Amino acid sequence: MTSDLKLVEEPKKPLSMNPKKFSLWLFMITVVMIFAALTSGYIVRQAEGNWVMFELPFEMWVTTGIILLSSATMHWAYLEAKKDNLERVKLAISVTSVLGIMFLIGQFYVWGVLVNSEVFFVGNPSGSFLYVLSGLHGLHIVSGVIFLIIVLISTFKYKVHSKSLNQIQMCTTYWHFLDALWIYLFVFLLLNH
Repeated sequence: MTSDLKLVEEPKKPLSMNPKKFSLWLFMITVVMIFAALTSGYIVRQAEGNWVMFELPFEMWVTTGIILLSSATMHWAYLEAKKDNLERVKLAISVTSVLGIMFLIGQFYVWGVLVNSEVFFVGNPSGSFLYVLSGLHGLHIVSGVIFLIIVLISTFKYKVHSKSLNQIQMCTTYWHFLDALWIYLFVFLLLNH
């Protein structure tokens, strides 16, 4: 009687991920590779000599605080979306967007401080690298703010809620990524300026 029993192996389910999330992760990996190449180039070029050393402006500490705060408000937006508190989601995303814009304005101000300190984009490579690293990161912050505004509009249209979290999850992931990327760059610059 036991010989009639046969073991049937269940087909394995393939690993799956939302295609938009997968694309976001591929994009973030690409960005990491770009910044890894730039910071590696920074170290290699610095070792060649003819490198002007300068102090990073205090305002970079301020912008770093702003971006850390924006990460907290973005996480708050995500948690409120999970609870269907859409008014708080709108508030948190709005605050995050404003903080992102404040970060950009602060970074532009930092460039002015650098120019006043005679650290220019053209001239010594140390200044060039600083402008390229912070400018390229700023460009990604602009894309993050645009993403935030898209999610905010979706929230007003009631497309973001506990049963539809994909868009805000992706936005949260991207925003935290941008924040972590800035922390990496800031610490890198502190250690290698």
